[in-house]
Amino acid sequence: MCTPVWGETIRVATYDVELSRKGPGLMLRDIQRNDDQTQAITQVVAHIAPDILFLQGVDYDADLLGLKALHDRFSEAGLSYPHLFALKPNTGIPTGLDMNGDGYLHDAEDAQGFGLFQGASGMAVLARWPFGEVRDFSGLLWRDLPEAQLPRVDDSPFPSQEAQAIQRLSTVGHWSLQVTPPNGTLALMLFASGPPVFDGPEDRNGRRNADEIRLWHHLLDGKLGPAPERPFVIMGGANLDPHSGEGRRHVIADLLADPRLQDPLSDAGPTVDWKEPTPGDLRVDYLLPSANITVERAGVFWPKPPDPDAALLEHKTTPASRHHIVWADIRY
Repeated sequence: MCTPVWGETIRVATYDVELSRKGPGLMLRDIQRNDDQTQAITQVVAHIAPDILFLQGVDYDADLLGLKALHDRFSEAGLSYPHLFALKPNTGIPTGLDMNGDGYLHDAEDAQGFGLFQGASGMAVLARWPFGEVRDFSGLLWRDLPEAQLPRVDDSPFPSQEAQAIQRLSTVGHWSLQVTPPNGTLALMLFASGPPVFDGPEDRNGRRNADEIRLWHHLLDGKLGPAPERPFVIMGGANLDPHSGEGRRHVIADLLADPRLQDPLSDAGPTVDWKEPTPGDLRVDYLLPSANITVERAGVFWPKPPDPDAALLEHKTTPASRHHIVWADIRY
């Protein structure tokens, strides 16, 4: 049963913008040039106008120059986000080991999370209100997750015992970040999981993807320190559909069915426009408020022609992203 609500309605949104480029500084360059993709993304964000915006697919730099440049584009479109937050992702962090068992070292696949360079395809938050406490689970070793489903081949750790001894669970990151609207503190539980494909029969990526999603169950159960106080919202990219596509689909289905959460977009359909026939359009982006939050409205912004809003999804034929922004209006 939901508790009584008060305060203003807050719009939260998650959006994988796929702005990452092939080298450091290139995303910043393109945003500063206001290239067609940047303009398309800005159109979409300005149309939805969230109060709290969680982005995936943005390259990280230590001074947040890329995020600040994107923030400036949003400001030009009339959006106000005085508060920015990002941490260094696991993507591109070198390990010096063969992490995928292909016999080679120093490839993108051998980083802590797949990445052509350190900071590739990271995560960021923009908000109208200040941030509070942050708990960063990105450094958690995969083997240290309770009930970790680590891959094995011929009853031996895959790809090696040495690799499993340093392998972090998060492909990109897992954060619990407090934000402080007038309603009171809201915890944002944020993540971007790796895909459950591009591996072999050992199912390394499928297992890792599943455990990245399971982390939230363990956090809610108090197995990774104090359980988050409600209200909270789990947001981000699971890279897993509960009904279609590859991967251990029951894991995301279990999360969606958790009575401590609600799924206001259970009937909304896909969130990503991937190549047909496979993998095809799938639901991989999620926004799951805690059960004590009242959701007034929610949606996936994916208008189709002849809806005039369909034009907002691209600029001069360049799409904003294959992913579509997922949003909800909440009160608590």
